[in-house]
Amino acid sequence: MSSAPHDEPHEPHASGGDDEPASLGGDVEPASLGGDDELSDAELEAVLESLLLIVDSPAGVDLLSSVTGASVKRITETLNRMSAELTARSSGMDLRYAGDGWRLYTRTVYAPYVERLLLDGARSKLTRAALETLAVVAYRQPLTRARISAVRGVNVDGVVRTLLARGLIAEAGVDPDTNATQYSTTELFLERLGLASLADLPALAPLLPDVDLIDDISDSLESDPRFARMNKATASTDKLDTGLDTED
Repeated sequence: MSSAPHDEPHEPHASGGDDEPASLGGDVEPASLGGDDELSDAELEAVLESLLLIVDSPAGVDLLSSVTGASVKRITETLNRMSAELTARSSGMDLRYAGDGWRLYTRTVYAPYVERLLLDGARSKLTRAALETLAVVAYRQPLTRARISAVRGVNVDGVVRTLLARGLIAEAGVDPDTNATQYSTTELFLERLGLASLADLPALAPLLPDVDLIDDISDSLESDPRFARMNKATASTDKLDTGLDTED
């Protein structure tokens, strides 16, 4: 006659022991996490999906190889296979190699629905003033708001705030002469324009009669007391934002 169940010692449950963390929600921990075992193909795909969902810029294969422990060759083959599978089933996610790494994007064909959710049906476009200001920063960076205003001939505080909010420009230190904040373009700016570097920007020479004219105007304005006062005022607004825009 067998012993009653309560008389036999019970082994602790694998997911509830003191030496192993309990599994939450039925998730299965990859066999190689914290060990020397190699990830299976399915596990590697799942890990790569997780990593690519949280990166804010394209991730290179060297980085992904370092994180997962898989070879660069295997990472590349897996990513290409995942990309092909997503495309074959017309997934809303599009895995693409852009710039110097891989990243998940929303598929272009579904862009209207994404815009409807994020923009309430309105397509967000930069105004002409914002595009002009962005061009000045791109070709003359780094430079202060006062210098941008000098080139454009208008106050650009509101436009600069818009470009900062869009992530197209960012603060790039301070001007050694005026202590005003300087601005330059970002990686997102290059990505949106499909450029690898600023060296790929179109040359200005065919578009302007004399590029040096901008430097001449800047030099003449710097000697003008009114420009000096505007520069000081801009340095102050960098520290205290009034929220008043003169141009969008």
